[in-house]
Amino acid sequence: MDRTVEADALGDLAPRGVLPILFLYNWPSHHIVSPMKTLQDQAVYRQQARVLKALANESRLLIVDRLSRGECSAGDLTRLVGLDQTTVSKHLAVLKAHGIVDGRRDGNVVIYKLLTPCVINFLSCALQVLKERK
Repeated sequence: MDRTVEADALGDLAPRGVLPILFLYNWPSHHIVSPMKTLQDQAVYRQQARVLKALANESRLLIVDRLSRGECSAGDLTRLVGLDQTTVSKHLAVLKAHGIVDGRRDGNVVIYKLLTPCVINFLSCALQVLKERK
């Protein structure tokens, strides 16, 4: 039997600016679980979700994977992804807007690089999840 009581049932006992807290009585010592303690935490989670949404596309993952091995021109990325130049430019713009990649002009060629190589750790983690599901 699930004996979860939401903070709303506690009335004014919940501190101001704190999202609902769950009391899980089936845990030892009545541990309190508060996944999002403050509005600031909620804003951070929202920003993190936006970054993950920016990565949530096969073509963008392919671009990030390629850039993890070094800089690459927009033309080479276009050939790699196999889509038209306009579509790849839009993907690159999404990644750039979220601080994942950056581009610099070298004559009439734009060279892209990965700004946050730590996203590769996330991709490795996602691969591990897939392996463990089998």
